[in-house]
Amino acid sequence: MKDKFNLAIVGATGLVGRTMLKVLEERNFPIKKLGLFASNKSSGLELDFRNIPYIVESIEEANFQDFDFALFSAGKEVSIKYAPQATQSGCIVVDNGSYWRMHKDVPLVIPEVNPEDLSNHHGLIANPNCSTIQLLVVLSEINKYFNLKRVVVSTYQSISGAGQRGINKLLNEIKGDFNPDDKHPIAYNIMFHELSDRNGFTIEEKKMYDESRKILHNDDLKIAITCVRLPIFGGHCESVNIETNRDFTLEEIIQCLSTQPSIKIIDNMADEEYPTPQIARDTDFVYVGRIHRDYSVPYGFYLWIVADNLRKGAATNAIQILEEIIKRNLFEYKKIEFY
Repeated sequence: MKDKFNLAIVGATGLVGRTMLKVLEERNFPIKKLGLFASNKSSGLELDFRNIPYIVESIEEANFQDFDFALFSAGKEVSIKYAPQATQSGCIVVDNGSYWRMHKDVPLVIPEVNPEDLSNHHGLIANPNCSTIQLLVVLSEINKYFNLKRVVVSTYQSISGAGQRGINKLLNEIKGDFNPDDKHPIAYNIMFHELSDRNGFTIEEKKMYDESRKILHNDDLKIAITCVRLPIFGGHCESVNIETNRDFTLEEIIQCLSTQPSIKIIDNMADEEYPTPQIARDTDFVYVGRIHRDYSVPYGFYLWIVADNLRKGAATNAIQILEEIIKRNLFEYKKIEFY
């Protein structure tokens, strides 16, 4: 097996693409050759990796036969067109977009939760929604020990989830530059994501609902979700109410979560210690706090979950998928037509 790999990043100049470069360097990912690709508008830009400057090339010039892996974070249309092409060239793709997540032949993977699903990949693996990732790192541990009955989630998501465009919108509005045609500013406000085509749910709520069931292999999972955006630049938070099928003590819940190295518990309200987006910033942990009983049901409790949405919610999870593929030696795959 190789000890170094040729890696392409598609969408390298975006928020997630730049975060991928940062995480790859921090984790010392074994790279032999690095290729950076983006739209024609961004081609020609220079990005540094390990103190070496790289020129970003147009995605139209990418030859995926030259790469073992490709990390995609360039939007729906690019993923639809180029991800299947890459797999046909023998390049394994991890796509951060939403288009392929629910495809029956594409594993949707959180390495701490369902790494075994990688064994059935056909060269294309989907990275889940950022809010789904941090939620299921926690829920999967609880489900192992206490068996989930019902979950109610409300998210508090930073505007960085909308990419650089979202950050620019908030920055402009803070300066007083509001778009008169925009119904819902984000500055000094909260807003919902776009409406989906199903029963009044937003697109983000629908993603979390469908993805959670797929990842946990539980089409009967009872989960209710509300998602909102907040006027903060980074980090996603979730208020989670969980009902299980058997009794527990809070000490058992804490012990259960403590077995997962990706989870860090900060839970001391008496001293005002609890997870916040500032604590999660630039880290890869899923933080949990405010663990307390829900006395309205026999076996219920509350959690507060926080993570850096650009890292564990996107870039880091994608890179952990590559690391899991290397660890499990899952380079060979049967090529299929995805359409």
